[in-house]
Amino acid sequence: MRNLSVFVFGVFFLLLFSNITVQAQNEPVLYLCVEYGDDGEESISDVFTTGYLTVVVKCDYKLGLEDVHIQFDKYNAKKDKWEFYKKFDYTIDPSHKYVYFARNDDSDMSFDETGFFRVYLLDDNDKVIASTIVKIIDK
Repeated sequence: MRNLSVFVFGVFFLLLFSNITVQAQNEPVLYLCVEYGDDGEESISDVFTTGYLTVVVKCDYKLGLEDVHIQFDKYNAKKDKWEFYKKFDYTIDPSHKYVYFARNDDSDMSFDETGFFRVYLLDDNDKVIASTIVKIIDK
């Protein structure tokens, strides 16, 4: 028992006094809001009612992307797996650190069903840049 106590104290001592730098997330952050208006994002959450939503991506550095996709996958509880739901194509400025994706003529950005959805920002090779999970409930 004494050896275990010495080991635990040693690990704690190492962590406490070592020169370890812990950083916050340094990857792009993706989240959703009801819409992007004159005052910025409106109603940021991870639970929404069915309908149109806006996807927002923030980053500490230039995203360096031009042709991107927003993809929704829906969780199928009966099969215990995520299934493709919708995908939308966008073109953005590679110098942007902050971008929002809203409904337009080519992309309805609508959640028509209830459930849990994974939302992705994908590059032009379908590599995941950022993602989040949201819950959609009835109005």
